[in-house]
Amino acid sequence: MLLAAAIAWYSRPRAEPVAAEPVPVATGAVPPEQATQSAGGGEVVVAVAGKVRKPGLVRLPEGARVADALTAAGGVLPGADIALLNLARKVTDGELILVGVTAPPGSAGDAPSGGSDGGAAAGGKVNLNTATLAQLDSLPGVGPVLAQRILDHREKNGPFRTVSDLRQVDGIGDTRYEQLKDLVTV
Repeated sequence: MLLAAAIAWYSRPRAEPVAAEPVPVATGAVPPEQATQSAGGGEVVVAVAGKVRKPGLVRLPEGARVADALTAAGGVLPGADIALLNLARKVTDGELILVGVTAPPGSAGDAPSGGSDGGAAAGGKVNLNTATLAQLDSLPGVGPVLAQRILDHREKNGPFRTVSDLRQVDGIGDTRYEQLKDLVTV
């Protein structure tokens, strides 16, 4: 009996530490050509502005994250606050990532550390694929909880292909969809 317990004890599964590769946000840059070559697929172009070493357009492989965009822009300048940026969020083609600056008045960008400025589209419609939590929350009948569900759905399932895809979000029924369909775009 004691021997069986000892064998069971020694053959139990054990957690092994995994060495994570650090993501260099504040130093170094991956040349856009190299990032595109490693993707093997499509690419996205995003604008990175604010407190980064090389603001401007960066080309990234499809599926790239905000951290990749910051790296491609030369990294964050010392003292820039990136605490409110979701570095793990996948970027979408054509978005603006603001780093450590406040969006100008009247723009649809995030507050202090910024995020995507592309939430408002032509005609004042909110773009479901680039809108921030605050922009979605400003829509009639959408509070912070439903706005977060929309963001979670976008993160999990990728960009919305049509406005009617909004119906797939938990909490948006026919009535709410009818309220929102003319106020949003993709």
